[in-house]
Amino acid sequence: MKTEIHLQTKLSSAQSRTLAVLVGSMIPASDEHGMPGADDPLIFADILKSLGRETPAIQQLIGLLDQGAGGSFANLPIEQHQSVLEPVREKHPLLLAALITATARCYYRDDRVMESLGMEARPPFPKGFEVHEGNWALLDPVKARGPIWRNPDRE
Repeated sequence: MKTEIHLQTKLSSAQSRTLAVLVGSMIPASDEHGMPGADDPLIFADILKSLGRETPAIQQLIGLLDQGAGGSFANLPIEQHQSVLEPVREKHPLLLAALITATARCYYRDDRVMESLGMEARPPFPKGFEVHEGNWALLDPVKARGPIWRNPDRE
């Protein structure tokens, strides 16, 4: 029997506003280095579009922040953000981890960000990227462990 999972992939406009404030404070724009912030319209649109499994965690995080703010976290003065965010981060670190994952994934695939890091703004394939040879012996414990997945042919 298969279990179906349905995720809400859209955030309300109020949740989106709060998310924009959060990601903008995580990775602010830098005029000095010519870098966009994570709340840049193109990057933020990618974050919203790319939310998948993180959506319920991010919705819960936003709800807790709004509750801690006594209204809308997005409407708080920036000086008060940390005092509301810190207790939530301490009690619910996995919710914040979901936000960090979603934000970093989209931020570092933006062409402007890649170019500013000195990387060619392109997908890794078909050209590929050079990977330097490492110490393959580091994988010996993993190989010795054997397969860790279920083999459907044996069931």
